[in-house]
Amino acid sequence: MTHPRYTPLIQSLPAAVPFVGPEEQERARGAPFAARLGANENLFGPSPAALAAMRTEAAEVWKYGDPTSHELRAALAAHMGVALENVLVGEGIDGLLGNLVRLLIAPGDAVVTSDGAYPTFNYHVTGFGGVLHKVPYRADAEDLPALIAHAREVGAKLVYFANPDNPMGSWVAGADVTAALDALPEGCLLCLDEAYIEFAPEGTAPRIAADDPRVIRLRTFSKAYGMAGARIGYAVAEAGLIAAFDKVRNHFGMTRMAQASALAGLRDTAWLAHVQAEVGRARAEIARIAEGNGLATLPSAANFVAVDCGRDGAFARAVLQSLVAQGVFVRMPFVAPQDRCIRISCGPAHEMAVLAERLPQALAEARMGA
Repeated sequence: MTHPRYTPLIQSLPAAVPFVGPEEQERARGAPFAARLGANENLFGPSPAALAAMRTEAAEVWKYGDPTSHELRAALAAHMGVALENVLVGEGIDGLLGNLVRLLIAPGDAVVTSDGAYPTFNYHVTGFGGVLHKVPYRADAEDLPALIAHAREVGAKLVYFANPDNPMGSWVAGADVTAALDALPEGCLLCLDEAYIEFAPEGTAPRIAADDPRVIRLRTFSKAYGMAGARIGYAVAEAGLIAAFDKVRNHFGMTRMAQASALAGLRDTAWLAHVQAEVGRARAEIARIAEGNGLATLPSAANFVAVDCGRDGAFARAVLQSLVAQGVFVRMPFVAPQDRCIRISCGPAHEMAVLAERLPQALAEARMGA
């Protein structure tokens, strides 16, 4: 009988999904979640202008999207203060990461990341045969100097660093990122994931020239702009690297509706300010709820908060499982000692109220089990 002839690399890989989505969990539990606080989505929604642009463009959905995303790229270039040739638009940061790894990593090539950082990046590296070298967090934060030092030790071609970080919400000053580039080994690229940068304090975004060949910056419309389901991300890098993506990217991956809504959302600075204010209030509310239950929170520069459950990973997992059983979708870090925490996304008042109501029971059940 005939069968597909998979490559040796693919045959060697396990079937893997980086995240189990809330919809799958809802199917398993037989009911929808009362509070969807696990995926770091923007529960305050996209700009009304973005939604209007999407509805208008829906009538033109019979057309392919502009394969160059020219109008959106031009607006992003102006937004970032760079040239058009320094900007690439793609299917979210996940899509951009996949193409970046495909461009740079061959089987056996070394890649450095933090142990416990964004697993989708690891998924892409493994899928192209790269060898992951992981550096532990230091004081619950990614350790950029240690990442770069390890890249020198193993001859890495690529280093992944998120600022702010997911899952802990930590951040470093942009000046520190810029200074660290001078220690980056020759021929090594820093992948700077700035998915949560719009929620971070002033000065977190580094001042890096767009034509600096040592770094590629990745940003998204999934978080602050509230369009995770539209899959819109962008990269800023040296023009030659941006042009190289044309060799591997899906040229018709961006829909017309995604392009139009991102452009309208980018222009609606008042809505962005509204979302930033709501996230600030929700971060404070999560901290208040945690403190009221005897728990501590970690400082966050993102649209989520890591809540320290005060014991080990098994205890935090029991808290999480109880919350999920009660209809509150949350996630947690998966590497010790950060797995003593659960990670709670910011949400509107009614979802925060559900969390406040059901967290005491989750803690009580976890303590009884322990």
